[in-house]
Amino acid sequence: MKKIVTIQDISCFGKCSLTVALPIISAMGIETAVIPTAVLSTHTGGFTGYTFHDLSDDISDIASHWKNIGLKFDAIYTGYLGSKKQVQIISDFFDNFSTEENFIVVDPVLGDSGHLYAGFNKDFVSEMKKLCARADYIIPNMTEASFLLDIPYSESYNEEYVKDILKKLAELGCKTPVLTGVRFDDKKQGAAAYDSVTGTYYFSFVNHIDRQFHGTGDIFASVFTGAVTLGKSLQQALDIAVNYIYYCIEETLPCADEMWYGSCFELCLDKLIEYTRKK
Repeated sequence: MKKIVTIQDISCFGKCSLTVALPIISAMGIETAVIPTAVLSTHTGGFTGYTFHDLSDDISDIASHWKNIGLKFDAIYTGYLGSKKQVQIISDFFDNFSTEENFIVVDPVLGDSGHLYAGFNKDFVSEMKKLCARADYIIPNMTEASFLLDIPYSESYNEEYVKDILKKLAELGCKTPVLTGVRFDDKKQGAAAYDSVTGTYYFSFVNHIDRQFHGTGDIFASVFTGAVTLGKSLQQALDIAVNYIYYCIEETLPCADEMWYGSCFELCLDKLIEYTRKK
């Protein structure tokens, strides 16, 4: 059975990070190990007064125990990391668990809509660049790509611009950058990827829905990582992740009172399993 370890925070209520990654990757038929980087009472989007407990000091002990019992993984997948200290701890984890047989996915969670998330600054971005350089795949959105490359954020661009962004992201050191939230007009939205080994670009689009949903980036990264772990091609992995998110959004639209804390991905796991099993 394939095994993925995902390293990111857990919000006790709200659909993001580990509460998304664990059920989604498990539904794809992959054993999912988790290392929580922090525990929050809720996610930070739309809630106030939430609690936060940093678990940085526990990560190394977990990794040491796993190393002693000989655990191995087909993929290592990181999401939200809350400090420069955690980035270094995860870099050490890569040293201990990365092999020629597995691969690393870094979702460089930094910000959205042209702004860094609260608590992040340029020093943190610099540390995240170093982690991205060690990854086989990185999955930034357009905002995160602009910070990683230290270029102005733009909401108006064309295909050549996206290709240039992808190529520059690969120059950070990762083999295959994947860019989410790609939209050339008001009709289509999706994702793009660049295989730096072959020099090939890939795109996947669905109809644009003009609504924002918390946690869709975490859903994409989880589905994409699972698909690649199962041996899907880069194009297939893009298509599965993009189409699954689109299906989740469609199912969430009738549940207007639930949109503020995430999409109704639970209602769509059967569709994910269907996508996953297609050749």
